[in-house]
This record gives sequence, C-alpha cells and structure tokens, in this order.
Amino acid sequence: MSILYITATPIGNLEDISQRALRILAEADLILCEDTRTAKKLLDYYQIKTLTISYHQHSRLQKIEFIIDSLKKGRNLALISDAGTPGISDPGNALIKEITEKLSDQVKIIPIPGPSALTAAASISGFPMDKFLFLGFPPTKRKRKKFFEEIVRQLADSKYPVIFYESPHRIIKSLKELELEAKTYNLEPKILACRELTKKFETIYRGTIREVIKKIEKDIIKGEFTVIINKA
Repeated sequence: MSILYITATPIGNLEDISQRALRILAEADLILCEDTRTAKKLLDYYQIKTLTISYHQHSRLQKIEFIIDSLKKGRNLALISDAGTPGISDPGNALIKEITEKLSDQVKIIPIPGPSALTAAASISGFPMDKFLFLGFPPTKRKRKKFFEEIVRQLADSKYPVIFYESPHRIIKSLKELELEAKTYNLEPKILACRELTKKFETIYRGTIREVIKKIEKDIIKGEFTVIINKA
C-alpha cells in the first residue's frame, strides 16, 4: 500500500524540523512542493536528493492525475508547503480530498507533525488558548467587511480569541478595518501580531489595535503576519 506523508517543514528557521520529517523526505519516492525553488533551499541544506514536483492551488488536472497514478503504482509521496504544516491555509486539503475519494483504502495518509505559524503565535500570546477560532486569510476583495464583522461578533458573543493570517501589503488596512468594526460593538480588544516568526527579523507586536498599527507603521513591513485578537 502506498503512503502520502503530510509533512510539516520550518516556517522560517531551517533547524525547526523533526528527525522523522527529514527521514521521510529522504526516503520518499517523490516530494510534492508548493514551490520547488523554496523546497530546494531546505532539501539542499540537509543534502536530501529526493525528486520534487510542484503542486499548488493552480495545478492542472493532469498534475493531480499524475500524483494519483503514482500512488496507484505503490510509490510513497511526501507533501510539503512553502512553510509550516500542509493543509493549514494552503491547497493540501484539496489534494487529500481528491486522493481519498479516488483511492479510498488503497493509500495511507500519514501526518508528520511540526511547525505552524498558528501554534507558534498561540504559544506566546498570553491569551487563554484552550479554545479559539482560526479564520485563515481575509478575502482580498469581496466579503472583507463580513470577515471582520465575524471576528468582532465572535469576540462580543464569547471569550474565544480569533486568529487570522495577513500579508505585509494588507496588514495595516486589515487592522484599520478590524478597529472600525470593533468600535461598532464598543470593544477595545487586545491583539498580538507576529511578523517573520522564527526568522532573523522576527517581531512581536502587542497592545490595542491602534497601538499595534502605530508600531507596525514605524517598521519596514515585510513578511506575513499571524494576528491573534482577544476581547480582554
């Protein structure tokens, strides 16, 4: 029976990878990568010579059929994203769904756990994280207002923190939209905004939304953000 390993890789620091993940990547017949150029940096660092092919949200049906055919032939594949755990705000789950529907019990799908910006940020937040809501990336155009309304409504109705990701190009815009929605509920929540987690220029911002906006505006805005917002 073939195996598809869902393999977590570092979100920044290349040392943040398990021995098990390194073994799986070295032993796999093929590594499916979000971007082969990004994967090459990690694989070269650990001198892993396994063949790679790209798989991402825009991959054509022909590529998916090739992956399924490889599994049918008994090959063991490893799926990695550009950073972190596949399936968390990336197209990994779409591939897993396709494979489970077409191959059913002909393939094992095994998680190789590891780094995730989601858990890294939660671990240092200081907020109660026994329960939280994760919403991924906000829409880039339509339904943005609804997205931030959902966050604030969640805070108003309960005490659960909310986590979302954002790009450096839209972080200020998103925080201002979030601040505006919070005012409609007469809330002044605290937030944690993490930039470049585990990398050389890792920066952690804490405070009210307004305070964090001012801090970010003073810096060079680079790298994706993980934001946690809490009612108290």
